[in-house]
Amino acid sequence: MIRVEALWLSAAPLDMRAGMDTLLAQVVRVFGEARPHHAYLFANRRGTRMKVLVHDGQGIWLACRRLHQGRFRWAEGTGALTLSRAQFDALVLGLPWQQLAGDGVIRMI
Repeated sequence: MIRVEALWLSAAPLDMRAGMDTLLAQVVRVFGEARPHHAYLFANRRGTRMKVLVHDGQGIWLACRRLHQGRFRWAEGTGALTLSRAQFDALVLGLPWQQLAGDGVIRMI
């Protein structure tokens, strides 16, 4: 089981051809360092693909997800932000995670 204690999202789009080493360099560039048990999320410019890099304390895991319909609702800009587990769960399903309230209900604002 891969333990993840924190989820970090990069708002800047990523070239999905990037492999593990390039993505690890991007994590260090955007987040300052790759911490153990943290997951780092990146999406392509169109928002149809996502890559997640996880440092498990001993090595690096890389996972990819592609939506066949719709787009991931990604953050705007070039910065980085942290996500809760509920926000992450909504994000990978393509739901509007930014509108997720503390009670887990998505509300249109």
